[in-house]
Amino acid sequence: MAALIPQIPRGVRFAEELRLLRADRGVSLKGLAEELGWDASNFGKMESGRTLGSPEVVEALDQFYGTPGLLLALWELAMADPSQFKERYRRYMMLEAEAASLWHYSVTMPPGLLQVPGYVREALVAGGLKGEELEQQVEARIGRQKMLEEEDAPPFRVILFEAVLHNSLCDPREWRTQLEYLVEASERPNITLHVLPFGSGLHGLENTSVMFLRLSDARTVAYAENDVWGELVEETSRVERLHRTFILRMLEEVPCEPST
Repeated sequence: MAALIPQIPRGVRFAEELRLLRADRGVSLKGLAEELGWDASNFGKMESGRTLGSPEVVEALDQFYGTPGLLLALWELAMADPSQFKERYRRYMMLEAEAASLWHYSVTMPPGLLQVPGYVREALVAGGLKGEELEQQVEARIGRQKMLEEEDAPPFRVILFEAVLHNSLCDPREWRTQLEYLVEASERPNITLHVLPFGSGLHGLENTSVMFLRLSDARTVAYAENDVWGELVEETSRVERLHRTFILRMLEEVPCEPST
């Protein structure tokens, strides 16, 4: 029986290709940074597999090395690898912190940016976290909310499916605190909150929560997730389809009339 050949992880394959291309070109990390305008440490982290980088950097490398589309294809395969979930979410959080405005559609729970500590803790415990990791994640999620409390806080528009307001916590006091916080948050000048009532009809985001980030360079990216899956979406056509569905839900606030 032939021995099985271990499959090289996609991220490792991508990093290896970056190293080989730079070696063939005979350019240093510093020289690459001078040519393309990004920090040399960024390229070093990509070549060592510590980060996959952004599509903009990868496209620039494709052009520099004369490999049209090769590196971008390898990057997309690496990003699609389930083991890269934390990498994709780390990039999302970086983009979230830089966003000029945010829109969110939520199916079952308040967006993380509007959750109180008690809600965060119960949600993370339900997801299997405990001990030190649980405490770190609670602190990290609550810390992200500071961006909405600053003087130059970005506009944040939220659509909550009515189910969000009925999925209560085990602790009634914490649930009341969460509901009161949503009311308080909706009164801030930079936050707009809509509730999509039951009976509003089926639509393209029936089972998926989505956050849209409008970036300073006028691009929009999206992070879509459900109970078992999460994806950072940067491809323009896919983002536009999600965004169009989101806008339609904002316009269609009148429940469907029953057929006669």
